[in-house]
Amino acid sequence: MGNYSLRRKQSLVQKIATIFVVLAIFSLIATGAVVRHIYTQNLQAVSQSEESRLITVAPGSTIKQIGLQLEEEGLIRKAWAFEAYVRSKNLRDKIQAGTYKLRFNQSVQEMVAELTRGNVATDSITILPGKRIDEVRAGLINAGYSAEDVDAALNPDLYRNHPALVDKPEGANLEGYLFPETFQKTTTTRPEEIIRKSLDQMHLSLTPQVREGIVRQGLTVHQGVILASIIEQEVNKGEDKPKVAQVFLKRLRENIRLESDPTAKYGAILDGQPPTLTYDSPYNTYRNGGLTPTPISNVGKLSLEAVANPANTDFLYFVAGDDGTTHYSRTLSEHEALTRQYCTRLCGGS
Repeated sequence: MGNYSLRRKQSLVQKIATIFVVLAIFSLIATGAVVRHIYTQNLQAVSQSEESRLITVAPGSTIKQIGLQLEEEGLIRKAWAFEAYVRSKNLRDKIQAGTYKLRFNQSVQEMVAELTRGNVATDSITILPGKRIDEVRAGLINAGYSAEDVDAALNPDLYRNHPALVDKPEGANLEGYLFPETFQKTTTTRPEEIIRKSLDQMHLSLTPQVREGIVRQGLTVHQGVILASIIEQEVNKGEDKPKVAQVFLKRLRENIRLESDPTAKYGAILDGQPPTLTYDSPYNTYRNGGLTPTPISNVGKLSLEAVANPANTDFLYFVAGDDGTTHYSRTLSEHEALTRQYCTRLCGGS
């Protein structure tokens, strides 16, 4: 009798356990179906409007950054759905930098297809951030302008009285001052119009507050542009720029070399040599103290603001790791430990 009762209890427990397992499975299936439905809904076009927006994908942009940019412009419903789709199709490394004309009636799948095919807008010209003046020149020539017209348009004498250039040394070219932006282009648009609009945007970014902030750091405005160009080359993420600005400003004040990889490479490229860290030029901050003689690329608004308002930290080193994260430290031993931990290949940093 006792065994029979025990078997009945065990059987009842097994049935209850089975019911719980079945319910759990159904719950997971239902939850998965709901999640899948929400995901699918967020891949759909936001509207039926044929209206379009110009979107510039900067070199080095992460999928998350692109998704947030598209969401902020109202072109997609949710950035996370865009990111999930790109990852699921293994397309992270196939999205190409450039300026795209995307419509509100396009699905995420259709937008990603344009981004991976590189179907850039043909009625616009984009000066991308972090570009040297020779790269801007090449971009204008690729847009259909003659080399002669582009070279004439890049003559700084044409813009002698432009307010963006009041701090540029006499005789210096426009390196560092061509603000990254997308400009509409028609068949009658001349290259100097593009350059002038770019300088207009630079002037708008060099606000009185930014200028005052740069001077508070003990720099001239031109030196601030130089430092901003180095920061532009060093890190992509906006939250890293003020910290990197703090590192470099601290090094300048303590007469420690900046030891910035992009500066060394720029000097080599300028002399027509392979971009190495060992090439001896005035731009190599491993060999020379202080700032570089000129900016080493154009600059974005966030890099300028970082120089004017550096982070309230006291780091002396940073390294950009393989994990896409910039790691900061106060001592050389900490820096070397972080480099060993996060860098399996040659990493940037200072």
